[in-house]
Order: sequence, then C-alpha cells, then structure tokens
Amino acid sequence: MIVDVALYQNGHRVDGSAEISDLVDIARRDGGFVWLGLAEPTQHEFDMIVGELNFHPLAVEDAINAKQRAKIEDYDGLTFFVMKTVFFDQREQEISTGELLCFIADHFIVIVRHGEGSALDTVRHDLEQQTEILALGPFAVLHAVADRVIDGYTSIGASLEQEVVSVENKVFNGKRQTFSQEIYFLKREIIEFKHSIEPLLVPINKISSGFVATVPEGIKPFFRDTSDHLIQAIEQSSGLDSLITSVLQADLAHIQVQQNIDVRRISAWVALASGPTMLAGIYGMNFHHMPELSTRYGYYVVLGVMVSLTAFLFRKFKQSGWL
Repeated sequence: MIVDVALYQNGHRVDGSAEISDLVDIARRDGGFVWLGLAEPTQHEFDMIVGELNFHPLAVEDAINAKQRAKIEDYDGLTFFVMKTVFFDQREQEISTGELLCFIADHFIVIVRHGEGSALDTVRHDLEQQTEILALGPFAVLHAVADRVIDGYTSIGASLEQEVVSVENKVFNGKRQTFSQEIYFLKREIIEFKHSIEPLLVPINKISSGFVATVPEGIKPFFRDTSDHLIQAIEQSSGLDSLITSVLQADLAHIQVQQNIDVRRISAWVALASGPTMLAGIYGMNFHHMPELSTRYGYYVVLGVMVSLTAFLFRKFKQSGWL
C-alpha cells in the first residue's frame, strides 16, 4: 500500500495531483522529484503504482520477493539500493530483520518496505524541515533513510552490549550455575545482527566514493559520515561477538573447574574412609590364627590407629584445599 507520496521542488513539498504519473511528469518538466513510500506491496499493487516508471524486471522481482542482501545495482539510469532494517526485542532477546528497497532516478525515489519497522514518516517530516538538503534530490532522501536505519543499528548494538555485560556478570558471580544456553542464544542473535549490517558498508562506500555517477557532489560528504557511523556499528558487533565467545568459554571452563573441585572433594572423603575400612577389613577376616587377636589392648590400639590416620589425612587434604 502507499504510505505517502509527494512532489518536491527546490526542497519544498508541492501540493497537487495525487496521481504518481502526473507528479513524475511535472518533476521532469519543471524540475524536482517525487518521493513515494510503499509498505509490503503485492505484485498487483506494485504493477499498478510503479509499472509505468519502467523499472528493470530484476529490480521489480527483488522488490516483490524481498529477502535480499544489502546491495546497490545500476539498471540503465535507475539505481536500486537495498538495506536491512534490524530490531531487537529485549524481553525475548530476539533479533528480527526487515528490508528497505529503494529505486532512485533523476526525478523520483520509490522506497518499498518489507518486514517489521518503524514508519519512515518521521524521516520525511524531519527532512522536510531541511530544505537545503532536500533540494539536493532523491539521494538526499536515500541518505536520510540510511542514516536513520544506521542509527538504529547503533542503538541495537548498545542494547546487545547491555545483555552481554549482564550475562558476563552472571557467569562470574561465584555461584554454582551454568548459563551456556542463555549465552548461546544471545550469541546467535549477535551473529544475525552482524550479518545483517556488514553488507551495507559496500553500497554506502560506493555512493560516497563516487562509484555512482548520478549522486550529487553535495550529498557525498553526508554519506561518508554515515559510512563512519556504520563502521562503528560493525566494529561494535564484531567486538560483541568476540566477547560473548569468550564468555561462553569462561562459562564452560567454570563448569569444568567446579567439576574438578567436586572430584577432588569426593576423592578426599574416599581416602579418609579407606584407612579405617582397610584396618576393619583385615580384622574382620575371622581367621583363627591371627597374632593380634589375643592382644589385650589390640582393639583400642586399632581404633587409635584409625583415628590418627583419618586425622592425619584430613589435615593434609585441608591444607591442600581438597576439603
């Protein structure tokens, strides 16, 4: 469906016909461009709305089917730009993604949104207040949208960082617990976040470096600034991925340490019981001819040896930290 459509001339919104073809004709004749926003259109809706703009068939197919990596393509004067939108549900600790597919020509920009996402009407409203930037044309709109999306990346990176710090504190709280499952699921979301944002760097750099000839010189510095923000978000995601891997390894090592401590304690108690058990086993064999059986104080001597041996072993194990 159509979210919003308008004609812009000299950075100002021009009220007039609601027909897309009429608006584009005016833009071509009198200057300016048309900004059209669509949300999850069907094939029929897309054909009705933008079919007359002569989009390349491959670009149309991508816009309908979505599921594209971030990229930029040039189709005979039509620039096709794809970027991923990313959202993080802190309660469920789950990353979800959407897509923005942008068709940019000299006199129009069409933005198709798929998946969850905040509406772009706030971007439109904010950009309409900056007429000098909006006057630079459709790529000014693309920059504003990309900049807002990348700001979202930074915000999500900060939220994921809080989750990593939280689970890190749990691992090192000294309690006999394991958080391997929680760490694994968080790592999976971080990897999905990382894979969603990294491919966008290439198309952004192509625009800022002059690879796309139709980009006005005045807007390229803005894309370079956006590229810097994106690099920061990518570096943050890579750092979080490395950190959560270290936390997972620390959690597994913590489990192994606890198991080793348990084994040592069990071994120590078994050793404490082995001395008396050995002596009791010897004197419980019930042979008729055993020298010590006729000793008057043999019973007390054996008990004393048992107690002394157990006390000696207990002291040694305590000193070594096994108990």
